[in-house]
Amino acid sequence: MTTIPAAPRHRSGKGIPKCPRFSIIIVNFNGGEYVQQALDSLARQTIRDFEVLLVDNGSTDGSANHLRTDGLPAFTLMAESHNHGFAAGTNLAAAKATGDWIVCLNPDAIAAASWLEEIVAGQARYPNVRMFASAQLDAADPRVLDGAGDAYLIFGMPWRGGFGRAASELPGEGECFSPCGASAVFDRRLFLEHGGFDEEFFCFCEDVDLGFRLRLAGENCMFLPRAVVHHVGGGLAGRASDFSIYHGSRNRVWTYAKNMPSTAFWITLPGHVALSLYLLARGIMTGRVRQTWRGMRDGLLGAARMRRNGRALRQQSVSSWQLVRTMVWNPFRMSQRKVHVREVPASGSSASAIL
Repeated sequence: MTTIPAAPRHRSGKGIPKCPRFSIIIVNFNGGEYVQQALDSLARQTIRDFEVLLVDNGSTDGSANHLRTDGLPAFTLMAESHNHGFAAGTNLAAAKATGDWIVCLNPDAIAAASWLEEIVAGQARYPNVRMFASAQLDAADPRVLDGAGDAYLIFGMPWRGGFGRAASELPGEGECFSPCGASAVFDRRLFLEHGGFDEEFFCFCEDVDLGFRLRLAGENCMFLPRAVVHHVGGGLAGRASDFSIYHGSRNRVWTYAKNMPSTAFWITLPGHVALSLYLLARGIMTGRVRQTWRGMRDGLLGAARMRRNGRALRQQSVSSWQLVRTMVWNPFRMSQRKVHVREVPASGSSASAIL
């Protein structure tokens, strides 16, 4: 695990700028008009204690040119010469961020005006939690969920909880496995100490991988249903493009091989293989078998190396039971993309009830 060097911290005082609470990171690659819409939504935030760092990964569509940023408290454009991917792009910005919290926002996401305000309120209710997930609604139809945190099947299959299901299924506040990278919130120091996103992933599943690593280190993730963003979801890469299918298939294998503790790994491996074969068969029926197979093949070719990379953290992990109880055990919940959030009891006002 590589620790990302942190930017020097500014201290508040006379003539010295105060560190913002949030460093909002947007990673763009040919995001078109989405980018300005995302920035405009941040300009409308009721909480003003934030900076925005926009990493442009060598866009050729002019989407990072002539941006209107006057309504933002602080803005930095990091213009890169080539496409680093979401993982490395976020890490570049995180190394320069000065906020106490890293907040990821996809360029095809529009934050509700109260988004940061609700995150602040959630952080006050759960002072020991250092990882938060937002509620994501479909930007085209707010009656449809885009996600309620990421869920993880014990057999090594992640999904965005509730994706495509009715917004009426939005759960209450509670614990989910990990936050979706489109609107994730991490304690900055925690993010840097754990090396941020794994840059080998490039994009897709890097959020689940980081969430898994933080779970192994004993951290928890709280889902905040009132912290809302509207997400196009696949607006840049495409929901079922060859690119997304390949990287999703490969990185799913890597996440499982790298992070699953040994006892659980060997017990669940037959189920992982069976579900992988099912996904491959479904790829044949849907005409997407080529990229599915390529992703799985490359995932398997790199699995042993990924397993070695994750050995140290797995050996220092929480108990296997404490970890797997945060996962989904029923494969049908994955096939239906159901939400998996362990809600806080109605009478509870702190995370101690479930964490």
